[in-house]
Amino acid sequence: MSTKKYFQLIYCMAWPFFSLFHPIKAVGREHIPAGAAVICANHTSLSDPLCVCFAFQLKHQLQPLGKIELLRIPILGWLLEKGGIIGVDRERADLKAVKACLLCLKEGRKLLVFPEGTRVAEGETVTGKGGAAFFASRTGTPIVPVYVPGKKRWFRSTTVVIGAPFYPVFSGRKATSEELDGITQEIMERIHRLEEQPK
Repeated sequence: MSTKKYFQLIYCMAWPFFSLFHPIKAVGREHIPAGAAVICANHTSLSDPLCVCFAFQLKHQLQPLGKIELLRIPILGWLLEKGGIIGVDRERADLKAVKACLLCLKEGRKLLVFPEGTRVAEGETVTGKGGAAFFASRTGTPIVPVYVPGKKRWFRSTTVVIGAPFYPVFSGRKATSEELDGITQEIMERIHRLEEQPK
């Protein structure tokens, strides 16, 4: 069975339960571009990847980047890996994960990245990591900011806001470290501005 089929299987298994306890309402689906894109969302809880995937629906399948520890969980880790989750070792420079992310975009797929790198309490400000900016600048793909509310109430809709895509701006053939920092800051600012949009 292909990665796409495994993803669809996981999606269809999780959706009935999730839609009952934490139904998702999406605002801004018209902003989702065709083809490759780096989807960047804030991260406050374990359920955020599911929230974003359900907001994008199966029509816009995402390939999430997540901590490698998830893939080491018996059975679940195997299923997630088969479904296309890219595991990254946060303790070192994981070149295998970097190559997998670049390949995902070069093949026209959508990569889901949480630039904060870990879960962050709502209201807390953390400097984003430069991975999303690097992937987008190296592949010429747009970045799509996404805001996921920190508070998710049982049996109440959680509204995920999808922002307009934008392309990273840099001067040379490759973005410098300073330019990557600037792009990352812009990503985080665009994500948090979505919180203020009417739902």
